[in-house]
Amino acid sequence: MFTGIIESLGEISDMQPRGNDQRITIQTGKLDLGDVKIGDSIATNGVCLTAVELGSGYFVADVSIETIKRSGFAHYRKGQAVNLEKAMMATSRFGGHIVSGHVDGVGEIQSIHDLGQTWEIWVKAPDNLAKYLAEKGSVTVDGVSLTVNDVNGAAFKLTLVPHTLKETIIQHYKTGTKVNLEVDVVARYLERLMMGDKAAESGKSADISMSVLAENGYLR
Repeated sequence: MFTGIIESLGEISDMQPRGNDQRITIQTGKLDLGDVKIGDSIATNGVCLTAVELGSGYFVADVSIETIKRSGFAHYRKGQAVNLEKAMMATSRFGGHIVSGHVDGVGEIQSIHDLGQTWEIWVKAPDNLAKYLAEKGSVTVDGVSLTVNDVNGAAFKLTLVPHTLKETIIQHYKTGTKVNLEVDVVARYLERLMMGDKAAESGKSADISMSVLAENGYLR
């Protein structure tokens, strides 16, 4: 479990194919690995990876074909900058929102507007994620917990303050940059819950219409 508050900028220094999977080495920058053990989780651009080897200023992890297909790892190369966050502790401050490290889809930067101290960015999400995006709701972009400030179809607007730009790879974004997206976990579970008994039926997916909301007492 993570919070979406980035602790360090890292870099992928090695990528070795292992069948359809990959073993990657990540230089961790200022991330303190003193309390990290083999088997611990580190979010890497929002993807929960398990450390299988640790060294001075780096860790090694295996990336499965499933992760490669569903995240930005499909086009990452050596030298790729990454956001890093260690798994949260029960005694940690909860500064962002609940982040599982399970990427829901890959979005694309549509536009970037430099407003001086801040950036305004529009991101195009996959169409199937549009229903999870709500104005003033939370979204995770490359592991960063952010607030959705506007929504237009499957596109959403973010406003980035100087600290976030300085401490994350967002500073390197350009129009067309691919980004990992994780929607608010509460929205995902709510959708499943609304299916009721139909959730147990094979092949069924959620179809939350206005009539379904009304039938379950969410609308008057």
